[in-house]
Amino acid sequence: MPAYDLIHDLVKSALIKDGWVITDDPLMLVIDELKGFVDLGAEKAIAAAKGNRKIAVEIKSFNGPSKMQSLESAIGQYQLYAAMLEKIEPDREIFLAVTEPTFENVFDTRASRWLSQRLGIRLLVISVQREEILVWID
Repeated sequence: MPAYDLIHDLVKSALIKDGWVITDDPLMLVIDELKGFVDLGAEKAIAAAKGNRKIAVEIKSFNGPSKMQSLESAIGQYQLYAAMLEKIEPDREIFLAVTEPTFENVFDTRASRWLSQRLGIRLLVISVQREEILVWID
């Protein structure tokens, strides 16, 4: 089992506050000999005729030795899990959850916005003070 990120409980609380039901903590992904663990799996009922929306949430606090090294690690993990989900659970969307300060310092730059768009990274921005979701970036 992987270790929880420093902001794991904060993200989990924000999702629950937003009406999400945590279904997996962590969400295990298995393809043959490959096994991965996304931090959270969650579901939320949407319009009655549409069923449930399912997400996987990879949580990152970006507290590594450098911003670039943390970004490389987060993107690599995100893309690996996105590919695995595409194969075994294609109806589940993956998001990278970060705090508002991390978003502002890492993802809210011209280069990072380009990179996120180019790689199709979905972000979930969390308020540390209010323990709530501020922004969904699809």
